[in-house]
Amino acid sequence: QVQLVESGGGLVQAGGSLRLSCAASGRTFSLAAMGWFRQAPGKEREFVAAIRWGVGNTYYEDSVKGRFTISRDYAKNTVDLQMNRLKPEDTAVYYCAAGRAYYSEYRRSREFDYWGQGTQVTVSS
Repeated sequence: QVQLVESGGGLVQAGGSLRLSCAASGRTFSLAAMGWFRQAPGKEREFVAAIRWGVGNTYYEDSVKGRFTISRDYAKNTVDLQMNRLKPEDTAVYYCAAGRAYYSEYRRSREFDYWGQGTQVTVSS
C-alpha cells in the first residue's frame, strides 16, 4: 500500500501562483508514476499532469501546458505541482495519485492505483 498526503492548496487571485506538494509513504519502491488530477464542482475529475517516477518523463493536460510544472524528489518521495498564471477555471479540488503499472503514457484515472484526499485550490477573478 501507498499513502498520499497533499498540501499547499489555498486561495489566490487570477494570475498568481501556488505550489502543491504530495508526500508518498509506504511501498513507494513499487511506484511507476505519480500525477495530479482535479475536480471542479459539478464536473468529472480530469487529468492535470503526471511524471514517471524513475526517468522523469512528464505529461500535461493541454490547458495547463506552459503554466504548470510537475516535478519529483526521488529521495524524499514527493511530487510537486508548480502552478503559475492561475485562472479562475483552475479552481478545483486537486488530487495526488500514484500508479504501480508501466504504461506508454499516464493521463487516465485507471492508470493510477492510489489517491490522496485532495486539496482545494480557489482562484478568484
